[in-house]
Amino acid sequence: MWRALAFLAGAYILVLGILGFIEGQNAGLGWFAQDGLPTVLFLKTNPAFSVMSVVVGAIVVVGALLGRNLDRWINLSAGTVFLLAGMFMLLLLRTDVNFLGFGMSTCIVSFILGLIMFTAGLYGRVGSTEEAVQEEKRRHRSVGDNTGVVGDP
Repeated sequence: MWRALAFLAGAYILVLGILGFIEGQNAGLGWFAQDGLPTVLFLKTNPAFSVMSVVVGAIVVVGALLGRNLDRWINLSAGTVFLLAGMFMLLLLRTDVNFLGFGMSTCIVSFILGLIMFTAGLYGRVGSTEEAVQEEKRRHRSVGDNTGVVGDP
């Protein structure tokens, strides 16, 4: 379930970036424009933010498709980056330094996506086959039965 949510979050980011870049190019915006930004999937985006979204979205989607423990580290990292970026851009919201054109809704969506991906990273660890066998033995043994499980008292 968490891997699917991370995939959906990555797909949303990827589609946002692609559509935002197309809209930004059609509107003739500069890379770091702050005014007159097009609204794509309920968020305002400039071309620089769109390109970053395409890159990050593609990484998250590929990680979710590959799975194993690679997606765990990608989701933990991407979740942390999204949470920090949302907080950082929230600080710069009403200044001339808002180079990615973030609005309040973009900050909120960044927090939500960051939490989804970070949580997916926390729950996404996959153990080895030996660990799975040991866990199954632990789950199915009766209380007080210490036989058959290596390393248990």
